[in-house]
Amino acid sequence: MQYITGTRDFALEDRTAVTLGKFDGVHRGHQKLLQEVFRFRSQGLKAAVFTFATAPGSLISGRPMTMITTNEERRRILEDMGVDYLVEYPFNQEVASMEPEAFVAEVLCRRMRAGAVVTGTDFHFGHRRAGDIHLLHELAPKYGYTPVTVEKISDGERIISSTYIREELAAGRIRKANELLGHPYSITGTVVHGQHLGTTLGFPTVNILPPPEKHLPIFGVYLSETVVDGIVYDSLTNIGRKPTIAGEHPVSVETYIYDLNRDLYGKEIHVRMIDFFRPEIRFDSLQELQERVTLDKEQGRLVHLMRKH
Repeated sequence: MQYITGTRDFALEDRTAVTLGKFDGVHRGHQKLLQEVFRFRSQGLKAAVFTFATAPGSLISGRPMTMITTNEERRRILEDMGVDYLVEYPFNQEVASMEPEAFVAEVLCRRMRAGAVVTGTDFHFGHRRAGDIHLLHELAPKYGYTPVTVEKISDGERIISSTYIREELAAGRIRKANELLGHPYSITGTVVHGQHLGTTLGFPTVNILPPPEKHLPIFGVYLSETVVDGIVYDSLTNIGRKPTIAGEHPVSVETYIYDLNRDLYGKEIHVRMIDFFRPEIRFDSLQELQERVTLDKEQGRLVHLMRKH
């Protein structure tokens, strides 16, 4: 996959079928768009995704927005799905002020070389979001692309969206969030040194610090799987601030990996959340914490074994 980021000065080599959006989570709704994009390969078009390096809402509201998938996580998922081009366009006031037809002419046609444009029914673009699917269809003959509008996908109750998934994460309903995503919610990071408290208490963990833009689920303990060097290990993960330990602590992701005993400092790992185990608790003593974590480890191993049979 060719990955273009940090520049507005580019032009793709190939004619493309392009889909546009934030692709936050790359959930089942996004996957439906991509399936339509891939269909155009039979017509000689490459599959392209156009998104922004920074969520437009951050610039408009003046507040940073969190993302279910960081840019790097989104890039990895799209590459694994077989996308040929991923463009993360820098978003600033100049881009926000671009008139809709100018966006079609300059970005979609000249830079993305769009032979097909695939969007959802509620897609808007350009200054004050004045452009929509009706304008894309109206401009198609003039600029020579095929417009395709894809209906939203539902889980039988609601339209699948990033907002819906965030609500499920906030409630600890990780299995439902994973169902909506179409893949496990995961956190990617580089293993760093912690306070080594887990080692002291008999349950050594690997620690990663999620970036501030990463949207996290409710704090607590999760049944998880951890990918290290392409190998998947059963694990148990705590997301939170260590309320039992005195002092202020940054939000961390601490993972106990079953059946793996090696130094992982400095290594990138991917932690997939499988199920919610229990909320984060402040214990009265380290002994109470140790007893509960020992129980968590035993129950976690049993649940992992039951999942495989």
